[in-house]
Amino acid sequence: MPESFNGDATWVEWATSAPDADVDRRILDAQIAHLMSQPEALGETQAIVAVHRGKVVAEAYGPGVDADSTLISWSMAKSITHALVGITVGDGLLDVDAPTALPEWSRDDRCRITTQHLLEMRSGLSWIEDYVDDTSSDVIDMLFGSGSDNNAAFAIAKLLEHEPGSHWLYSSGTTNIVTHIVALAIGETTGSTDRMMKLLQQRLFDVLGMSTATARFDSAGTFVGSSYVFATARDFAKFGYLYLNDGIVDDKRILPTNWVNHARNFSAYDPDNGFCYGSHWWTWPSEPDSLVALGYEGQYTWVIPHRDLVLVRLGKTDAAKRDALTQHLLSVIGAFPISTPRVGKSGESA
Repeated sequence: MPESFNGDATWVEWATSAPDADVDRRILDAQIAHLMSQPEALGETQAIVAVHRGKVVAEAYGPGVDADSTLISWSMAKSITHALVGITVGDGLLDVDAPTALPEWSRDDRCRITTQHLLEMRSGLSWIEDYVDDTSSDVIDMLFGSGSDNNAAFAIAKLLEHEPGSHWLYSSGTTNIVTHIVALAIGETTGSTDRMMKLLQQRLFDVLGMSTATARFDSAGTFVGSSYVFATARDFAKFGYLYLNDGIVDDKRILPTNWVNHARNFSAYDPDNGFCYGSHWWTWPSEPDSLVALGYEGQYTWVIPHRDLVLVRLGKTDAAKRDALTQHLLSVIGAFPISTPRVGKSGESA
């Protein structure tokens, strides 16, 4: 039995050790030390955790933050939403390739939008994802303005600008439509959060041992899956570890077969950040089996099976410094050797 789990397939805690001998300790230590020195070029790093071969081998925290500090996910929550969709699909309650059947879209061309289009950010709906200009930004208006009481309704009301499936456009509103669709699929009562809370807590957070994780809902009962999960860096790493292990926790399948691959199927390349987009996860081109949950201000959960690695970085970094931060984190990742991909039982290499 792996050290990280008990007999009920419930997480106990990470084991901690020094890096293995084949890890380039000189590079790893130097890059993390530089990151934690808070250089202006990389912004503020609040937490970094590296989990290699099932153990925490590097961990550091910034001023005023420690291992018990819960920090915001921002858009890393989108990848958690992908897991919720997967669980719902596995329960036979949702077909992502079918039209959404949202009543608000039944009388126009939006009726052709599928949940898969939404997961790929190719719905064709109009949207402005701007975190600076609050006079034109849909995401700011949704989270903090006229749409804050009902994020899903705000996004559902957007008009079609492109044929569904033909145009990629990153949209936080899209994710909150997805969480609304999941709520409908599991039979959530209008205005209630009971079933979605149980889905998040009992089917995901509890089984992964994410004891600090909390999700935020809006006034209408929508899980704000675009932006709002709070957890410690170690707990975000536990979520990444689920995807490292193909959706399996200690021989218990949490996500459907091939759902992790579903996340990395190519949808688009984003020249603004250098990442490729799959389905509510990003990938990095030079790490072909990678998955990356990305969030505003430089939140990262990197999942790299061929290095048997999960790397979490949380902090506050301006968009202008994002590329430099990404390259620095790739240097950290490069300190870990390529190894046999992890498949199957958590805590054990294939």
